[in-house]
Formats: sequence, structure tokens, C-alpha cells
Amino acid sequence: MTTTATRKNMKHPPAVLTNAFYAFYDLHRPAYYAFAQARLPAEEARVAVAHLFSLVADNWTSVVNERCPSAWAWERHTQVIARRSGRTPTPAQDISLLHDHLLFSVGEIAALTGTEPATVAALLAAADREAGDRTGRAGLWTFMIKQVPSNEARWRHTFRLRTAIA
Repeated sequence: MTTTATRKNMKHPPAVLTNAFYAFYDLHRPAYYAFAQARLPAEEARVAVAHLFSLVADNWTSVVNERCPSAWAWERHTQVIARRSGRTPTPAQDISLLHDHLLFSVGEIAALTGTEPATVAALLAAADREAGDRTGRAGLWTFMIKQVPSNEARWRHTFRLRTAIA
């Protein structure tokens, strides 16, 4: 417990760091809350997001020294959600939730999670493979693939491989 005397002796963080935290909070809180609410009841989601930003605030000076503060916060957020829900989804399932249900773009997901857009796209593709025809999305791609006579030719066409045989 801090006393009034202790608070007076405490050094306040520079205004730049404080403003940076509030900017981070304002930018990420709505998406973090939407993600938490998709996995948890509303009250649990509020508690989880409050816990996360308390953790970020307590460690802010070390968080901003990370290579990617968003990645640090996202990792902690998904850990908190998993602990509170009792279920640990894969990163592909998390990205799929953000993209398919919460309707975030690949760029927004990349900024939110601190990953590269190419990684987000790869995780979405993995989620499609994992879901198979349960979502119907895997079937959407089949009509776009030109029908070719053999499995090998279909594979080459799918991966756009150029060979002397094809």
C-alpha cells in the first residue's frame, strides 16, 4: 500500500510514455474487448481486458522496449483469455475469429497482433484447412481452380508450378 508520502516521492513517468500508453490503450482496447467478448461472457471480458491493460501499464517501460509492443500485449491477452475460458485455441483459430467473425482486415489483424500481414494470411489459410468444409470457405476456392485431367497437373496448377511436362 502506498501512502501519501510515498506517492509524493515516486517519480511520475515522463509525459511521452504516459501519452504513448494512452494511445496504445485507445488503439487496441476496442479490438481486445471484442475478441474477449467473443470468447467470454461480457463481465469476464471486461475483467480480462482490464487485467491486460493493468499488466501493460505496470510494465510499460519494458513493453515499449520490446521489438513489437503489440505482439507482447497480444500474447498476454490470448493467455488471459485462454486461462479464463479454460480453452487454448491455436493462433490460426484466433486469427480466424478476428477475420471471419469480428471482420478485421488482414492489415488490422497484423497491427493488432504484432505480426506480419503475410503471417496473418498464412494463419488464415491454415484455419481454412483446419476447418475444411465446416465453414464452407474451403469450397469457395474450388470453383476458381481450373479443372485439369490428373492430380499431379491439378497440384501443379494450384501451386502455379512451371515444368517442362506441364
